Amino acid sequence: MMSKKALPVFALVLMGGILGALSCRGSNENDTLTRQQQLLVGLGMIIEQRHYSPKTIDDNFSKEIFDKFLSSLDAEKNIFLKSDIEKLSVYKTSIDDEIHGRAAMEFYPTAIGIFQQRIAQLKPLYHQILSKPFDFTKEAMYQPVSDSLDYPVDTTAAKEAWRERLKYRTLVAYNDLLSQKAKAKPTDSLAKKSDATLEKEARETVKSYYDRYFDKRFNPKTFNATQQFSLFVNTITHEMDPHSDYMPPLDQREFNEEMSNRFYGIGALLMEKNGQISIESVIAGGAAWKSKKISNGDIILKVATGDAPLMDLSGYEVTEAVKFIRGAKGSTVRLQIKKASDGTVETVSLIREEVKLDQAAAKSLIINENNNKIGYLSLPQFYADFQDDKGARSATDVAKEIKKLKAAGINGLIIDLRTNPGGSLADVNKMIGYFVKSGPAVQVKNRSDQSQQLMDNNDSDAVLYNGPMIVMVNEFSASASEIFAAAMQDYHRAIIVGSTSTYGKGTVQTQLPLGKPNANGMPEFGGLKLTVEKFYRIDGGSTQLKGVSSDIVLPDLLESVKAREKDNPTAMPWDKINPATYVIWQPPYNADSVIARANQRIRQNPVFNAINQTNIWMDANENRPVSLNLKKYREDQEKIRKMFDKDDKGVKLKDPLSITVMSVDHKQYLENPDKTKADFYSRWKTDVSKDVYIKETAKIMTDMISQQKYFASSDFGQIKK
Repeated sequence: MMSKKALPVFALVLMGGILGALSCRGSNENDTLTRQQQLLVGLGMIIEQRHYSPKTIDDNFSKEIFDKFLSSLDAEKNIFLKSDIEKLSVYKTSIDDEIHGRAAMEFYPTAIGIFQQRIAQLKPLYHQILSKPFDFTKEAMYQPVSDSLDYPVDTTAAKEAWRERLKYRTLVAYNDLLSQKAKAKPTDSLAKKSDATLEKEARETVKSYYDRYFDKRFNPKTFNATQQFSLFVNTITHEMDPHSDYMPPLDQREFNEEMSNRFYGIGALLMEKNGQISIESVIAGGAAWKSKKISNGDIILKVATGDAPLMDLSGYEVTEAVKFIRGAKGSTVRLQIKKASDGTVETVSLIREEVKLDQAAAKSLIINENNNKIGYLSLPQFYADFQDDKGARSATDVAKEIKKLKAAGINGLIIDLRTNPGGSLADVNKMIGYFVKSGPAVQVKNRSDQSQQLMDNNDSDAVLYNGPMIVMVNEFSASASEIFAAAMQDYHRAIIVGSTSTYGKGTVQTQLPLGKPNANGMPEFGGLKLTVEKFYRIDGGSTQLKGVSSDIVLPDLLESVKAREKDNPTAMPWDKINPATYVIWQPPYNADSVIARANQRIRQNPVFNAINQTNIWMDANENRPVSLNLKKYREDQEKIRKMFDKDDKGVKLKDPLSITVMSVDHKQYLENPDKTKADFYSRWKTDVSKDVYIKETAKIMTDMISQQKYFASSDFGQIKK
């Protein structure tokens, strides 16, 4: 989440001076390292001066960066040798000197050099190992992932470690083929293959996987000097906290696009096909569609902006290729296309146009439950176009959806913020004002211990919706989602339903552009997203680390993933400040009674009970060794498969919810000539109707609605804090 405060003048002057000098240099390898070191020093100074709670950049900090950068390159410790680490250990306490400019930047380029040498040696090694059959009748165990693993002491140990790793992966592929063979018809070619043939095919599958893995992850095109340096710098920023990031220019643009819910491109969905970038579908009305020169199935061979030389896209993943195809509004992109129809190759020039990301936009429909009309509003992100005053704003779109739902006569409202990563602080403040009268929305404190209350900035004291409301959350509801859920909980304005707690991101980031704008309108050297403030609920508690606890917990398989803020060792701590003064809402229902009824239903629900049991099993068997004996492995996998199949089937309702699509949405989405948009909305509607979590939430809302007639109308002003 971005702070709207102005950037400090000293930071702009500092980076302007450093980056101005960088722009004048050449492009050979030595100059690249010189530019990178100067950029590193500048970034280090800004982090120390501006971060909310910077760690001291000293020898201890250096040791942490040493270990974590090597881990980022080789997390499974299957590339470096122990001798490599010993060779690099001379830099273990000097990285802080490199950041401060007291020593030349040597650790990162030296580590990359050794790493690339080892990568080059691996291909013939795993090819050799996979050239011979594995014996899966022996009793042996394999540890897939463990923090206790160490680097191989020599090439012999490395080869043995790779042999075990490849045997395990082959076993997985072999088991899949055997399972497919068991289900195949007698006439299918698969049913006629011997087990030895399937084992050989499994080894070929693993070999192809590693060929693709190393070619894509460590290809000089995709893991170039910029990406290597970015990985190193982000090891440093993430040691300060998980949300401070250095973004190279293309990543900076992608971040802005996600925040604004729009981008400028050709108007086509892309996919990878046999190692090439293919057009999956052309979006009606977009630049590609208008040109009449690009069709579904065409291959994009090369790309360039303006008159720049065409760049070969072979070897790039779709996520990377997209960065080059998108660009500044109105700019020209040239694509070398291989036609699917006849294989001819031609170069097409297009003007980049705005493409709206409908998938992330606010959407709503009506759930018909027990003679009630319940409004369901999905908000995947708190998006905001900061570069265009007339651009998309999540708060504006949410207001439109609420007005539509009210006009349709809803009795209650569910706002789904599951897996919403956050976004615009201004928009979440405005949204809070839709449901409570004027008052504090969230508290913010900076590194100087200066705190302030951010008031909801709804344009009117009148609330937009005053009926019963539920907010749905899960482990990946973060930042702005947590601010909204916390405010609704503290005001007693809504019941929070979902996982035991939300993600736990209670920090504020500001964005520092680095350098002058380039041809795509992005800063020449990207940007720095830096944590500068911390969020606090209006009751005084931070949302950091602890998140927001649900009033009603719905068991969720994501609980066992352990990927919340509290699971990150560099996360900032939880603390508390003085509460704000605010007025609690008096709901027209007995919340304790509603919660008790829901908990009783959940305890008796076989789907949720099964998920609870799966989570218990996952916790108990985390990082357990795996048998490399085929018979034992298949027995274990069958037990696991049955357990997860039961959960997967359970969360999809056999009897879908009754859903009503409002007429205006039916015309906008389901009758849209753009098939991709119509298909997306149709799939979303189906997913909503089959979601067991939404079903239970609708039942909770029905309880809230049914109690209203026994209570006076809802109001504020009865209890103050």
